[in-house]
Amino acid sequence: MAKLRACLSREAGACAQFVKYAVIGVLSTFVQLVVFYLLASTVLKCLTADDWAVRFLRLPAAEVPDGARAVCFPVATALAFCVSNLFCWVLNRLFVFTPGRYVWYKEFLLFVGVSAFAMALAALVGAWLISSFGVMTSFAAVVQIVFSFALNYLARRFVIFVR
Repeated sequence: MAKLRACLSREAGACAQFVKYAVIGVLSTFVQLVVFYLLASTVLKCLTADDWAVRFLRLPAAEVPDGARAVCFPVATALAFCVSNLFCWVLNRLFVFTPGRYVWYKEFLLFVGVSAFAMALAALVGAWLISSFGVMTSFAAVVQIVFSFALNYLARRFVIFVR
């Protein structure tokens, strides 16, 4: 139990810190995907019949042109981002990084700002992939997640939560 407590502390080494960041990232990604697919399959209707999520999760599909999907994808992404980013900030502040370099609201704004930049850039890339190449909405979402994970870790580790 003491080893687990030490690993969960903010003073754990860089390797343990990265593992905790990755676990929280996976949880945050799950939250983002749940919100994204709820919106994409119900309100925004931007999943087509050939999408992975439609086939494997049996989500409802809609016959929508790529142009409409290219617009709805960033909207669903932005809304899911808001929910998952709040979740991620709270857990990272509690378990991964040592807060205190900035007052909490400035830290939160930097955290969200970095995430928003990464998400916006990745959403634009996803929209471009959809409109230019007709890729599946789910493939564009995977590209967004991988890109955002790398950029967010680097910015949070070396800019926002510097010890």
